[in-house]
Amino acid sequence: MSETFTVGGGELHVVRRGSGEPLLLIQGMSGSHLSWGDPFTELLAEQVETFAYDHRGIGRSSRVQDPFSITDLADDAALLLDALGLESAHVLGISMGGMVAQELALRHPERVRTLALGCTYCGGPGASLTEEAVITRLGEGMMSGDRERAIRTGYEINVAPSFAADEANYAPFREMAMAMPAPVPVIMLQMQAIAAHDTSKRLGEVRAPTLVVHGDEDQMLGVANGRLIASLIPGARLEVLEGVGHLFWWEQPERSAEVVLAHVAAAAASA
Repeated sequence: MSETFTVGGGELHVVRRGSGEPLLLIQGMSGSHLSWGDPFTELLAEQVETFAYDHRGIGRSSRVQDPFSITDLADDAALLLDALGLESAHVLGISMGGMVAQELALRHPERVRTLALGCTYCGGPGASLTEEAVITRLGEGMMSGDRERAIRTGYEINVAPSFAADEANYAPFREMAMAMPAPVPVIMLQMQAIAAHDTSKRLGEVRAPTLVVHGDEDQMLGVANGRLIASLIPGARLEVLEGVGHLFWWEQPERSAEVVLAHVAAAAASA
């Protein structure tokens, strides 16, 4: 079911599936609700109720022109929970969405039942953003004016080489990317927000049961970031997926859903 809610000064578009414990899905840079992929979201919806939304400026949510921070996006998520009538939810954030999820758990701890952070970054000593050569390649594709080139470049960087080698894997990704492209100016605003993100000195304050998931062939945000985050959050569990790139849930939807659902179920049982 698709819905649009007024949040702050704009509107956020949400797609909900399934029933059960609420799971808020927070996408990464340029990602829309479609970027989760049907295989992953359908598996999740067999056991929980998922809420996948488009960030401000993305997909079917309101357009934006003014700069924003990761903190602003975290406050969007908290306001969205209000609009959905949810006092709290389990939270899965990936990449930029993982940064938003970190801030959500820190700024609004009472709203987060469990925290799952995928392929993300916390800033500070030991953390590393995308290498310059990868950024250059992505930028060249994005600014080329050739949508096909931009999508193919993003795909090859975001998945493991072994996954990209099977040409049959590209068609579903291309279909998703063509259906809801992200505006380049909004991607630039997201990149500015990411560059300023740093929760490293505060992650020790996170109290929600935390799962950290990372592919060991991630070119966007190397696996060392996941290891660092897991070391900084008390009691966090690290799940490293071997031979998997940045889009771990796209490459391995069954395994990804399995670890997330187990994390949610364990916390729900103990509660």
